[in-house]
Amino acid sequence: MDQHVFIASSTFAREDKRPLDILTEQSFKVAHNLTGKRLEAAELIRQAAGADAVIAGLEIYDARVLEALPRLKCISRCGVGVDNIDLAAAKERGVRIYNTPDVVIQPVAEITLAMIFDLLRRLTFHTELMRCGKWERLMGMELKGSVVGVVGLGRIGRRVAELLRRLEADVWGYDIAPDHVWAKVMGVKIVTYDELLKGADILTLHLALDGANPFCLGAEAFGKMKAGALLVNVARGMLVDEIALASALSSGHIAAAALDVYAREPYQGPLCGLPNVVLTPHVGTLTQGARAAMEMAAAHNVRQFFLNNV
Repeated sequence: MDQHVFIASSTFAREDKRPLDILTEQSFKVAHNLTGKRLEAAELIRQAAGADAVIAGLEIYDARVLEALPRLKCISRCGVGVDNIDLAAAKERGVRIYNTPDVVIQPVAEITLAMIFDLLRRLTFHTELMRCGKWERLMGMELKGSVVGVVGLGRIGRRVAELLRRLEADVWGYDIAPDHVWAKVMGVKIVTYDELLKGADILTLHLALDGANPFCLGAEAFGKMKAGALLVNVARGMLVDEIALASALSSGHIAAAALDVYAREPYQGPLCGLPNVVLTPHVGTLTQGARAAMEMAAAHNVRQFFLNNV
């Protein structure tokens, strides 16, 4: 095969070479993003010039970028979200889009639970106190009996809800098209969005960005939430108004929050200066097992596309 594949993800095959082997064994001509960071549009266009396929990270593929890559036939997203790709423009140009949704379910569900427990028992906060030489014990809360509101009951949201139910949390769920049969079997209470905001002790977001049904947790929503509620967002940064969240955290109305995703990354905004927030640099799927599985799936998608279209 003489197809050119550009790997835009800067960490692809860093820990496990097998995904790269899938490509080289098919004699694809492979080029890598060697910058060590997410590519901006101009650099993406320059490096991916002549590519027939791209293995994509979170860099933006808008209409302008797609037009500048006339040979591009396939984008294989190493991850689940494709909101960084202009799907209408890709369809118009005949560019096939793939992603790897199933392999991210467990690691994202696990980091969600880790963040919930961190906030409930104030693990990060106690660590920071001890680093400052302070032996100060702050009262925590238990998950059992707490009302956890899950916004978005797709693959990951359902998995989070199932794990929380096994830990004896009282789980409420909101989704624009909920699976009532699943909810009844799992003991998840389906409620309206307003009911979820007002009733949840802990709110965790598991939505994709959807232009047809836009969502952003802002000042009005924070005002409706319980005083002292906790927030977790490992889904998409644009789902939360970060300025409004910083205000709600500063006032104490929202007791604490944990975020792994941000509207603009790397994040350097006002949340960084608050003591009642746990921040991680978009590492929800960054486990050895998940990363290898995503990369293997992304490489297989490219391989299969060309086997089916030559």
